[in-house]
Amino acid sequence: MAGHQTYEEQKALVFRGLLLLGAITMIEVVIALLAKGHLVHGIKFSEGFGHYLYMLLMIGFSLYKAYFIIFFFMHMAYEVRGLAISVLLPTALLIWAIIAFFQEGSSWGARRKQIKEKNEELVKPAPAGAPQGYLLPGAAPEFVI
Repeated sequence: MAGHQTYEEQKALVFRGLLLLGAITMIEVVIALLAKGHLVHGIKFSEGFGHYLYMLLMIGFSLYKAYFIIFFFMHMAYEVRGLAISVLLPTALLIWAIIAFFQEGSSWGARRKQIKEKNEELVKPAPAGAPQGYLLPGAAPEFVI
């Protein structure tokens, strides 16, 4: 655990952290406005390398902010490794679940018309035929189910 700090030192650290998070958020906003064509009306990162770079930057900044908040504001940087992992593992599983739900929803959305057609389709019963299955030796056909 880090050494004890005075109230003024702790307050200064909190304000530096808030300034850092605010600066990163402002950078994210500027990048988003630039990528969507709101700042410069000829530049739009909607496909290709620019789009992937934009997404990578946004994800990277967001992950850094989450790391910073967890490790410094939630004081996980000063805890034992096992406790930090026990907090971060469910978070990673939650992120995986969100990605899985979006993937599943996208799949259902892409097949929405097909699903609607199948739900409205009338099913005709198959004609009854002779019983099928294995008959035991010596069993009469009338006892077969």
